[in-house]
Amino acid sequence: MAVQRIQEAQHHSGGLLVPEHAGQHYLAGLRHLSTGPGLHCRPVLWSAGVHAQPAADQPTGQDTRGAMTLRTQLSPRLEGWLLVALAVLLVGAGLGLRLPQNVDEERFLGVALEMLQNGSWFVPHRAGEIYADKPPLFMWATVFFIWLTGSPNIALYLPGLLSAGATTAVLYDLGSRLWNRRIGRYAALLFLATYQTYSILRTGQIDSFLCLWIALGFYGLVRHLLLGPAWGWFYFSCAAMGLGIITKGVGFVPALMLIPYAYATRKGWSGVVAMPGQIGRWALGLLALLLACCLWLVPMVISVVRDGGPEGFAYVQEILLHQTANRYASAWDHREPFWYFFVKVIPQYWLPLVLVLPWLIPAWRRQLSKRDGRVLVLLGWVLLVLLFFSLSSGKRKIYIFPALPGLVLVAAPLLPWLLKRWFHDRVRAGRLVPAVVVVWLGLWFARGFIEPVIEGENPHKSLMEQAASVTQGADLVLVNWREGHWLYARQPIVHFGFAKPSAIEQSARWLREHPGTFALVPGEQLANCFLLEKARPLGQTSRADWFIVDADADNGLCKPEPLMKAYRFAWQQNVD
Repeated sequence: MAVQRIQEAQHHSGGLLVPEHAGQHYLAGLRHLSTGPGLHCRPVLWSAGVHAQPAADQPTGQDTRGAMTLRTQLSPRLEGWLLVALAVLLVGAGLGLRLPQNVDEERFLGVALEMLQNGSWFVPHRAGEIYADKPPLFMWATVFFIWLTGSPNIALYLPGLLSAGATTAVLYDLGSRLWNRRIGRYAALLFLATYQTYSILRTGQIDSFLCLWIALGFYGLVRHLLLGPAWGWFYFSCAAMGLGIITKGVGFVPALMLIPYAYATRKGWSGVVAMPGQIGRWALGLLALLLACCLWLVPMVISVVRDGGPEGFAYVQEILLHQTANRYASAWDHREPFWYFFVKVIPQYWLPLVLVLPWLIPAWRRQLSKRDGRVLVLLGWVLLVLLFFSLSSGKRKIYIFPALPGLVLVAAPLLPWLLKRWFHDRVRAGRLVPAVVVVWLGLWFARGFIEPVIEGENPHKSLMEQAASVTQGADLVLVNWREGHWLYARQPIVHFGFAKPSAIEQSARWLREHPGTFALVPGEQLANCFLLEKARPLGQTSRADWFIVDADADNGLCKPEPLMKAYRFAWQQNVD
């Protein structure tokens, strides 16, 4: 009867949401869960989609006909769009009030604006110097949104907003197809309830845009491996991973799903689609990935060869080797121990999901004992992503965000069981759950407006405005500078490369040879070449005190050295 109800629900919803084999496998697993020690749920009560009528023996305790009638008025498409709108509303809260505040946001907005100014689309620059840390796709997206909105401070955050809507849609659709609409709804809401969703997608950083391509790659692979065969979706997934790679090198991580999938098909697990003898079709996926990468790689190489300069060839080596394989194997920044994500990131940034892991882990173990391939593939992929980033010596809290949608999707089917278990004998407390969810999401919405007010204006902006006033717009040499100094510069700036240790000596020589120019020097290096009493303090940013000096402040201690290559840059239009 339970399977029959699922099939009837599938019929009423157009036959697209709950495949018959998925319903059978899922009910089998739930029957096993319901017989576990201490579990008192009846899977038939929640296994069907929202279109299904409640079972005749359902102990609802109240008349549910009105609620069921209300739910049937929402088509799957409309419900999906409403969840996407909710994601845009929550993640987009405060849009227009936010300003670039950290070095990543300052850097990427500056690179995008300089790209727009100098027209160098395939080889990005930072204050005139080639920027080789990241591929340019995120900067392209930012430039597009600048053109669309006319506001750099809004455009910077729109890629993350796009990722939020797309990931929410992916989770709702996959949850509905693998299980039912209720599970799809839970997956979308659980994603929107998680702390890291906002800490990443509300920022103007590459990882907020990378989430889009990983979500699309994840979607295409699940459609093919668990709901297929669907070769079109597989090629779509590979193309999305290619675009993810030219956003940030780790965009290929959805492909790690093929490892648990191969094991599941080899062992004959249920819920996965075996596709033997299709080597040619699988190989075409690699071609789709490479073609997507070539959207940037080919024009970039052509541009470098055409210019013929040594800096261009150094850029190719830096971006393709040093910033990818070398950075993963031997990171020079953000070095953390293997257990960093498990001890310092997941307990905080995966709230509230992490709180239910003590109940989810035994339930997953029971599902795996029933050879449920869906759980193996999804959970296995999450663990492989965590392992992949944990093996690298360089770690940041943002790195493991790609694993979150997969964890949400494999956790969502167990939420009804958990709610039934927790509130079976506490009906009044159970009725508070929707209110708690609304309040929790409302707090995230409110935080979107509160944070920009608390953070205020970027301190680099006022510092550089003051510098332009003191120097009357003369050329300003930057020493040990940060991206905020460049982004908010109100006058021509001169520098000798980003983070060059000999910049202080070079600045002293430059001031001697170019009368009428000034230098912006951090206090910790000032005494090396300049007299403190002749330096003018400006203020503090980037954990340093900054001073303006000219040639009269030279203390004569810096020996003249061969002048390094100097970069001179000026914004055609100030960033407000």
